[in-house]
Amino acid sequence: MEFSDLLKAVLLGIIEGLTEFLPISSTGHLILASDWLDFNRADAKTFEVVIQLGAILSVCWHFRQRLTTVVQGLGRSDESRRFAQNLIVAFLPAAVLGGLLHGFIKQVLFSPLVVAWALIVGGFVILLIERLAPQPRVHSVDTITPGLALRIGLAQTLALIPGVSRSGATIMGGMAFGLSRQAATEFSFFLAIPVMFAATAYDLLKSWDHLSADSVGIFAVGFVAAFLSALAAIRFLLRFVSTHDFRSFAYYRIGFGLLVLIYLLN
Repeated sequence: MEFSDLLKAVLLGIIEGLTEFLPISSTGHLILASDWLDFNRADAKTFEVVIQLGAILSVCWHFRQRLTTVVQGLGRSDESRRFAQNLIVAFLPAAVLGGLLHGFIKQVLFSPLVVAWALIVGGFVILLIERLAPQPRVHSVDTITPGLALRIGLAQTLALIPGVSRSGATIMGGMAFGLSRQAATEFSFFLAIPVMFAATAYDLLKSWDHLSADSVGIFAVGFVAAFLSALAAIRFLLRFVSTHDFRSFAYYRIGFGLLVLIYLLN
């Protein structure tokens, strides 16, 4: 195991953790970073699944008390059952469409050029929604209706395009449908749990042949880096949305996307 591979694993883990829950696209950043770092090991795709798992578990850890309360209340609390029902309803569109289009997405859309354009277009969409979104009517994830959850889930399917950002699609979708910025952000975190667990399990099964004892060190380092950086990103974003809008992320997306286009065209 070479030191350069360990360093790349740390960097990619940090990139995954920092970008997974911010509206700037972790998949897009990983595609670009892996390309620039020349991280082309045989188990590179499996490595990406492992660091994604680290990011998911950071959400579970941060919201562990709320999740425990929901699980314990499923048999006796209408609020817990409604919360779980909304997550399932919002999860289904991406699960169905992602399963049907998985091969096409991986083979055709996973490219730096697609990511660059998705980053730019997504940035302008964020600016548009920040300008035109209606006055919030829903200020808590506990008052989201199944119909509203379904619409957020449909918005999330846009994130099947690399570079769009799952968190960006759900948060902006939520705001466009009347959620407050804080409620949309929190629901995006909770919705990430079933979506990312399902995607990780699917990809892991398909990548199982690439697992080996030689990969344990690289995977462990990347996993820990992703977990810790994702935990920091979650706490940052929850504080950030209490006093800021998302325009700064939009400008970052547009600027970064343009830089990538210039790099690719030269």
